Amino acid sequence: MWRSLHGSTTAPPDGATIVTIGNFDGVHRGHRHVLDRARELATEIGGSQRLPVVAVTFEPHPMRVLAPAKAPTQLCGLRRKIELLQENGADEVYVLAFDAQLAAWSPVEFIDKVLAEDLRAAGVVVGANFHFGAKGSGDVALLREQGRSNGFVVRGLDLSGDERPWSSTYVRTLIAGGDVARASHVLGRLHALEGVIVEGDERGRAMGYPTANMPASMHESVPADGVYAGYLRLQSDHTKRLPAAISVGSNPTFDGQDRRVESYVLDRDDLELYGLPVEVSFVDRVRGQIKFAGMDDLIKQMHADVEDVRELLA
Repeated sequence: MWRSLHGSTTAPPDGATIVTIGNFDGVHRGHRHVLDRARELATEIGGSQRLPVVAVTFEPHPMRVLAPAKAPTQLCGLRRKIELLQENGADEVYVLAFDAQLAAWSPVEFIDKVLAEDLRAAGVVVGANFHFGAKGSGDVALLREQGRSNGFVVRGLDLSGDERPWSSTYVRTLIAGGDVARASHVLGRLHALEGVIVEGDERGRAMGYPTANMPASMHESVPADGVYAGYLRLQSDHTKRLPAAISVGSNPTFDGQDRRVESYVLDRDDLELYGLPVEVSFVDRVRGQIKFAGMDDLIKQMHADVEDVRELLA
């Protein structure tokens, strides 16, 4: 379940809550660490009547409003983000519509309106580098100070990770470089794109490898051009994912211009997917994008790519 507070008539919670706040893009392992600590605090304060954990997030990403040219690509859409937050410990997800008005709130206004008034926070759990309010002027120290006067405790957590802290920025960097395997390690699941299958040039079918084509959105974190091992799944079917060889790029052999994600489902030429929403997930990179001298060279490489994909997914 999720609710939008900003500009909504949705009733606030009936009692005290434990709140965590962030963009939560990708809901990676670092975010899950924060959610785990929030649930621990919910039990610590509530005892046998564990308090509900509320994750507060924003739509769109604040940078889309504050500096659109610098806005990062997104690791997952809002619907998927809400699902992941709920799957990983949030009892409720509150989405604040981020606009110029909300961006102008001072840190104290944010605390008063969201944490104290709307969510009745008994505890707040955030990362140690958390900033909020106009121009990011609020930090964990201010949150603790205001918590004492508003009746909530604050936990500021050090960033978790392995050789470096887990962050959405780190995941985007890995994906942009084609290292989807490492990105999946940080995410705690396979990186995936969602979209609707559109008609393509049908060259793949003519070469014996019919593909399901999905435009590459400029707003999503699309892996670097190349060929990948992964899976295709209808969004309506959460149980069945089909092994696939996935090509990301613009088809330079044919002087293509539009970047797309093309999925060949191994050993299947009977799928009718036009117009259907799908999820394409990435396991590992097979190779980078190559411009071939002709069709014969391309087909030969596609044979090799499919066998590499088959081995990676075995």
